[in-house]
Amino acid sequence: MTKKPKLAKRGEIDPFVVMDMLAAANELEVQGSDIIHMEAGQPSASAPAKVIEAAKYALENKRIGYTESLGIPPLRARIAQHYHDTYGVHVPEERVVVTTGSSGGFLLSFLSLFDPGCRVALPSPGYPAYRNILKSLNIEPVTLETRAENRWMPTAKDVDQLNADAPLDGLLLASPNNPTGTMADSETLQALTNACAEHGMWFISDEIYHGLTFGEPAQTALKFSDDAIVINSFSKYFAMTGWRIGWMIVPERLVRPIERLAQNYFISAPALSQTAALAAFDVRNELEQIKATYAANRALLLEELPKAGLDQFMPVDGAFYVYADVRKFSNDSYDFAQKMLNETGIAVTPGIDFDQEHGHQYVRLCFAGATKDIAEAASRLKAWLK
Repeated sequence: MTKKPKLAKRGEIDPFVVMDMLAAANELEVQGSDIIHMEAGQPSASAPAKVIEAAKYALENKRIGYTESLGIPPLRARIAQHYHDTYGVHVPEERVVVTTGSSGGFLLSFLSLFDPGCRVALPSPGYPAYRNILKSLNIEPVTLETRAENRWMPTAKDVDQLNADAPLDGLLLASPNNPTGTMADSETLQALTNACAEHGMWFISDEIYHGLTFGEPAQTALKFSDDAIVINSFSKYFAMTGWRIGWMIVPERLVRPIERLAQNYFISAPALSQTAALAAFDVRNELEQIKATYAANRALLLEELPKAGLDQFMPVDGAFYVYADVRKFSNDSYDFAQKMLNETGIAVTPGIDFDQEHGHQYVRLCFAGATKDIAEAASRLKAWLK
């Protein structure tokens, strides 16, 4: 008699609900339904033309093989230059690590900074993959509740209190935030980095939505701390989600530990994507045109959603999301999202993905699509909810 081997428990983490919603929407689309995709957080625009040209040239003229585990030197140097040009911050290229999307950056960060049993504070609402990756590594995610009076951003006092309850090993902040779109101002960012330094905690700054702000530009945590770990990606502002290419800026003493981990986990980020990403920094005009579409979509939704009865949502400072309160219609955001998909053809993400305590009250609508689709979605919502 044979025995079936056991599965590892780390595979029992929560699903990424947005991907379940995307799969359900795609299935309805295959069946002939007219679906408006507002669930997945990705640009509908293609990668910039020069990025695609660079990839084609590389395919035809270069060998696509392994690269250095930290990334090809020209890309690392160009990313370092980006910090000087954009933020006025000097970053040695030796501290730049090219990763397989921001996801690779989070995994390398968590593996290099935290041992099993460590405690990492995550502001809520927040990106669910942080929590799920940490759990899979036996690192404890600690919820840090945000509040309206602080514009849904954590404060240094929040960190002090949470650390007093039980010592923390790190804090991860996304600004602009997914799903809320809210952003920490410079004063808040500096206070948080200072609090982490005082408590001997690591500060990880998710800056993937930098470049996508609709007022004041976002500030990098590197402006306030050389010890901050910054994670970014070519996925959002640069419209390269499927290319799976991102980067980290890390303190000098972390470079070699992360390099060893990257060598063994990934060997290197995709060579073709690295070559293409080099061209992404030289197409600002095209990228700003894409961003202008987001700005138009944002303005449209902020005007039209209240007409549909969705008149309570968090400040949309950046990114491309509206995080809307649906309690007027339902206290079960998953059920509400399912009904919306089946009855209107609009796919959104229920808030339970982003907030296990209060997420049943919210849904996230991504406005990174074509303006005509966003306008059609607003029209369908008004007809459905009124």
